[in-house]
Amino acid sequence: MSCWQVEEMTYFGIESQMTVTWTSGYDISEAEPFVEWGPKGEKQKRSPAVTLTFDRNSMCGAPARTVGWRDPGFIHTGFLKELWPNSVYTYKLGHKLFNGSYIWTRTYKFKASPYPGQNSLQRVVIFGDMGKDEYDGSNEYNNFQRGSLNTTKQLIDDLKNIDIVFHIGDICYANGYVSQWDQFTSQIEPIASSVPYMIASGNHERDWPGTGSFYGNMDSGGECGVLAETMFFVPAENRDKFWYSTDYGMFHFCIADTEQDWREGTEQYKFIEHCLASVDRQKQPWLIFLAHRVLGYSSDYSYAIEGSFAEPMGRELQKLWQKYKVDIAMFGHVHNYERTCPVYQNICTNKEKNFYKGSLNGTIHVAAGGGGASLSEFTTIKPNWSIYRDFDYGFVKLTAFDHSNLLFEYKKSRDGKVYDSFRISRDYRDILACTIDSCPSMTLAS
Repeated sequence: MSCWQVEEMTYFGIESQMTVTWTSGYDISEAEPFVEWGPKGEKQKRSPAVTLTFDRNSMCGAPARTVGWRDPGFIHTGFLKELWPNSVYTYKLGHKLFNGSYIWTRTYKFKASPYPGQNSLQRVVIFGDMGKDEYDGSNEYNNFQRGSLNTTKQLIDDLKNIDIVFHIGDICYANGYVSQWDQFTSQIEPIASSVPYMIASGNHERDWPGTGSFYGNMDSGGECGVLAETMFFVPAENRDKFWYSTDYGMFHFCIADTEQDWREGTEQYKFIEHCLASVDRQKQPWLIFLAHRVLGYSSDYSYAIEGSFAEPMGRELQKLWQKYKVDIAMFGHVHNYERTCPVYQNICTNKEKNFYKGSLNGTIHVAAGGGGASLSEFTTIKPNWSIYRDFDYGFVKLTAFDHSNLLFEYKKSRDGKVYDSFRISRDYRDILACTIDSCPSMTLAS
């Protein structure tokens, strides 16, 4: 019998659709993959699954093409459509062999998303740079992601209070050793089989010289995006252009791909502006920008020493965040936690630190790259826009209570307790109000 596991569930907010992705050893010439699913306790139906795979020639270099190669088997994705909001569904994965027999998984369950814009309790977890580790204490081949087990455990223990997860880049640090992806998906399966597990592309997934990545380094170990783009399904128009948007209740998320050019005039820049401009803030008042590398503000040592305090050229997006009043921009890449004031062009636009009432007048920037990989030091200089820094493993949780009240919490992976937090309380008119560079200049003629 083939070895298989649920890789992930992915949510499409607008279309009331969920996808389920899993791996098996069955090609479509051997068996037909499908998902049997339906409302809990009611009649179940079957939806076919698409099947993908890749071979050694799909890899861009060593070790993915050489000592790191292992046949990945077959990756199947089923599409569960026309979901009733807030309803609980059950599902199980099946393969119908051509001799007429069936292979089944156990039964899983999930709760469909709220209506777009619905007032209800909605809870989002966000982190980057987690990776995987061995529960039995044996050595990893690179052995620097020890914190990942604590992060994973905290999410599993609190799963009943989580609605959707965003892992914003540097997913499992396979770095060209294909089997490491199976280890990672096994580690997160209790989470990813129950709530949507969305990802962003990071340098350890995509970067490889001569493949169109924005950075010409070898961080992906020759994977050049193939593993992440095949093992995980996201609502992008083109898998190699790993940027997309999704809604969840009162949240609107714009997810960028920092490993491809985001600068003004590029295809991705146009996508980002469209994503920010198209949100209906009456329905989705909480506008969140997510990406892997820090495009805003970070006092991590690596950014401070080069004098940029962010990815070079990254702040080209500042005028978009300001114009469309992005509430929070969140990044990984630096393996620590840092929160800024609401900021625009290096200046704090609001002096409050823990309770924001009314307009922010800027965007709060958060580095949340402490998911599990080895920690990164801060510079000894603490900029005036940096409110809270923590050299430890952790993750962020956003809780929307309604259209006017949002709670932000930073929790440590060691104990799941809150170590930094703030609240936003405002009315719709506060979002409409003009602030610096957020409204066009005008003249009044009498």
